[in-house]
Parts: sequence; C-alpha cells; structure tokens
Amino acid sequence: MTKLKLLALGVLVATSVSTAHAADQWSVGAGVGVINSPYKQYDRDVYPVPVITYEGDNFWFRGLGGGYYLWNDNTDKLSVMAYYDPRHFKPGDSDSHALRQLDKRRSSLMAGLSYVHNTQYGFLRTALAGDTLDNSNGFIWDLAWLYRYTNGAITLTPGIGVEYNSENYNDYYYGVSHKESRRSGLNSYEADDAWNPYLELTASFKFASDWNLYASTRYTRLSDEVKDSPMVDKSWTGLFSAGVTYSF
Repeated sequence: MTKLKLLALGVLVATSVSTAHAADQWSVGAGVGVINSPYKQYDRDVYPVPVITYEGDNFWFRGLGGGYYLWNDNTDKLSVMAYYDPRHFKPGDSDSHALRQLDKRRSSLMAGLSYVHNTQYGFLRTALAGDTLDNSNGFIWDLAWLYRYTNGAITLTPGIGVEYNSENYNDYYYGVSHKESRRSGLNSYEADDAWNPYLELTASFKFASDWNLYASTRYTRLSDEVKDSPMVDKSWTGLFSAGVTYSF
C-alpha cells in the first residue's frame, strides 16, 4: 500500500514540463510525502519519496513520467509523453465494511501529449492522456496557468488549474455496479464526466551550488460527479511532498 501511495505524487510532476532546468541535467534526491484519498475511511499516510529527474534537448523524465520533445525552444515545448497513473482503489485498505465488498480499481499507464507555453506573465501547462491498459478506457485533460517568481536562492511557483476526467475514467474509479451494490449494500452509481479545479504551489531553496530544498502541494476540489459517489466521503483531495535534491 505504501509503495502505491507514494507513487501518487508523480501525478503532480508527470504532466509538467519544467523550464527551470538546464539541458542534459540530472537531479536525484529524497523526501517525504503525504496523500489524502477521497474514498471513505482511507487514512492519511506519510511515507518516503524518491526523486529522479532529467531534462535534455530531446528527452525528459520527471516523477512517474517521461517524454520525447516534438518541439522544444524557450517559448514552446510540445512532447509525446507517458506516465504511470497511480490512482487506484484497494478494498482492503478501507475501514468501511461496505467498501471492502467492492471490486479493486487498478492503476494504469497513460499516454498522450503535453505542451507548455512560456510568457513574461507566467506559463501555460496542459496535457491530454488516455488509458493504455484498458482499465478505465478513459482519458484525462489537465490545464493550468502558473507563475514562477525567483528572488535570490528562493523560487516560488503558484498555479491554478483544472483537470477534466472523462465519463469512463470517473465511472471506473468512483462508480458502483449493480453487482457491487447487491454485495455491499451501497446504492448503485454511474459517474459522468467532470471538471476538478485545483490550486498548487511549489517552493524551492537553492544552497551549496548544486543542492536544493523543495516543497510542493496541490489542493483539488472534487466535482459533484465524484462527491456523489457512495465510495466517497470528502469534497477534496490533497498531495504534499518535501525533500532535498542534488543536481549534476
């Protein structure tokens, strides 16, 4: 369980194409992560998080994702990418007797396109990716506007965005089939497509030339299509990680 949950932080970086790293630069490090799940009676967990990133002229790798640049200059970055989507539901991880009677929802490998457009007022980040393992057969579209502010060794990058989840994606992770309903006593539920707005903030502090302290968080407000699911008892989800990295 811990291994799968630490991977959830990769969603925050897998769809992001950073403009802060020099070409052909590696970063490695370690930190700690916290995740809040929207499912009923899922505990908040704290766990170690490994960090490995690479930024090159043609390829990039970040968190659970990597890609190949189709276009890469100071203003625009377009890439074909793939990433591991760790969203999952394991019945045994819930303290709810009803949820323990439901079927497992598996993680998947997503693939698609990502794009970043830089301006003097901030940068646009977007990605469109679909399920390649036939788990949900759905897709996700992520769209955000961020602004990077640097003052000496400190860099702050606040952002506001929205994630679109297709009907198939939502129904797989939050729907309850008639068979599951009879087994668990929960009402059957079919989820539609939905938009989930979010706020995120990344802060970093560079020291000793090649070392960097970082903290990153995202708060997502769940749509009614997710909140109305009998599997869910929260109106939001959250991710947080902090640690140290070394670049070479």
